[in-house]
Amino acid sequence: MPPTKARSQSRRRNPTRPAIDDLLQVMARLRSPTGCPWDQEQDHMSLRYHAVEEVYELMDSIEAGDDSEMLEELGDLLLQVIFHCQMASERKVFTFEQVARNLVDKLIRRHPHVFGNTEARDVDAVWAQWEKIKRAEKSGTAHERPSSLDGIPRHLPALLRAEKLTKKARKAGLVTGAKGVTNRQAVGRRLFDLAARAQAAGWSAEELLRAEIERREAVLRHRETLLAGRSKKRG
Repeated sequence: MPPTKARSQSRRRNPTRPAIDDLLQVMARLRSPTGCPWDQEQDHMSLRYHAVEEVYELMDSIEAGDDSEMLEELGDLLLQVIFHCQMASERKVFTFEQVARNLVDKLIRRHPHVFGNTEARDVDAVWAQWEKIKRAEKSGTAHERPSSLDGIPRHLPALLRAEKLTKKARKAGLVTGAKGVTNRQAVGRRLFDLAARAQAAGWSAEELLRAEIERREAVLRHRETLLAGRSKKRG
């Protein structure tokens, strides 16, 4: 983002004060009437894709094993959190403190095998417990997930969204394992060849897969409804 007076003032900050306090103060200054014109005109919608870009840049630094780059990219991702919290605070809906407190409470609540008296001896047990607690938390709220297929972000890249959908569907018993799978390399080649064929035909592989996901998800949700109805009749 464009340089501001806040940068020149950083040398005068108290080095013993927690950096998060300085960060919150700097962000508030950037958004103030005497702050940065670019920062002042942003809103949640205008920034929504910036966080996605920062996540991908962080992934690049992790895969490169570049710790100094990862340090910087984690800061850029944190900036997105702080930016949204500042704007929310201006709208008087929530603050960074509330976001952090909510996260602390959720981590403790969803790890009763660490902070409570339950047991989870392996990763599968941890995930099963996590999902059970999450469903209970959201039950009866506007964010309740009545379907086992709920909770997949709409803006995930199509291939990742397809992976999440099939994983949830398989766990719910709506689909069985894929047939004809040979090995990882063969699957990778097949995926690349399909993308190349789509491009050669003037089609977007991303759009084609996204449309197919919508169709498959509708089929799976219908199947889930039918299975739930049969289960009620047997009960």
